[in-house]
Amino acid sequence: MMNAFKNTAFSFLLSTLLLGSALAADIQVITSGAFAEALKTLVPEYEKQSPNKVIISYGSSMGAATDSIPTRLGRGEKFDVLILASPALEGFIKSGAVQSGTRVDLVASVMGAVVKSGAPKPDISTMAGLRQALLKAKLVAYSASASGVYLSTELFPKMGIAEQMDKTARKIYSERVASVVARGEAELGFQQVSELLPIPGVDFIGELPPEAQKTVLFSAGITNGAVNLAASRDLIAFLASPKAAPTIQKAGLKPVLPALPW
Repeated sequence: MMNAFKNTAFSFLLSTLLLGSALAADIQVITSGAFAEALKTLVPEYEKQSPNKVIISYGSSMGAATDSIPTRLGRGEKFDVLILASPALEGFIKSGAVQSGTRVDLVASVMGAVVKSGAPKPDISTMAGLRQALLKAKLVAYSASASGVYLSTELFPKMGIAEQMDKTARKIYSERVASVVARGEAELGFQQVSELLPIPGVDFIGELPPEAQKTVLFSAGITNGAVNLAASRDLIAFLASPKAAPTIQKAGLKPVLPALPW
């Protein structure tokens, strides 16, 4: 009788372990830079409460750089979840690369600027101050992704300095703008605040003034090639939850806390 009990208990334990293993999933996630630091911190928190494992890759939301999200998807790389600027995500939904009805807005992101540590800090809190800082800098660095597209195609022309900036502004591919400034290769660097703050060797000088600012939503979506839909939804639900909000705020982002679409 005792042996029968032991055998039954062992069988139950083995079944439980096998079931747990079957329920666990590897979730392949690629994120653009704005959400990268927050995601790095949030993933260990998520994995403590879930059997799933998250594998993170990185790429810019837009552009033709070899490691950009559009380029990587274009050459056939497979991911379950994309996290990137919402206009870019909408493009993937329209093309069929991301499942319709899976977009979840995670954070609102604003733009700011940095100078090399110890360098004079220009006042960019007004449009006049921002214009003066841009025109005075010998070299300005900006992102090749969403924030940089806005600066070069909208803000600089709006400020009437597009011609001057064509000579002194440099688009940065496959690297954080702040890293370029930290090396002294640019006097002034612009990008999403959450991408500037983690980089050593620079001083953050502030956000763009309200008249120049453009808030960008960064959103998650599940690809049509997702291996495990339930696990992908579970991860996104965590990232969009109040539990994740404090970490997101520390990263320089504003949580959206949306209702989930499923």
